[in-house]
Amino acid sequence: MKVILLKDIQGHGKRGAIVEVNDGYARNFLIPKKFAVEATKSLLNEYNAKLEKEKKLMEEEKARALETANLISGKTVDVKVKCGDGKLYGSVTNQDIANAFKELGFEVDKKKITVKDSIKALGLYDAEVWVYKETLAKFKINVVKE
Repeated sequence: MKVILLKDIQGHGKRGAIVEVNDGYARNFLIPKKFAVEATKSLLNEYNAKLEKEKKLMEEEKARALETANLISGKTVDVKVKCGDGKLYGSVTNQDIANAFKELGFEVDKKKITVKDSIKALGLYDAEVWVYKETLAKFKINVVKE
């Protein structure tokens, strides 16, 4: 019997997958526990339409991410910090960098920003941000006195 999985089932597949299972397993376990539904023709059509819609949305999201990556790449972001004698009070965090991007009009997740060294002094630093799954944008951070 073909079923569409509503939850991840170990050994059979992930949520949303169409799998072939034994009739008894489907009727006595998967369907009553709401782990799967029988794959009828109408449900398969709905499933395929949903997959196409999700694919289209992913392509649009990827295009927006590539555009953002192109805009970010090569930019220098100024981060203003309090300091004394060239040393910072603390260090520049990913949140500080994300806030600097927000001032420039870009929405960047702080968890996706990577800085090679910790920033504890004024100067220019290299960094990168993962804008999308395979899309990496490299930029520079200019730490200046407030």
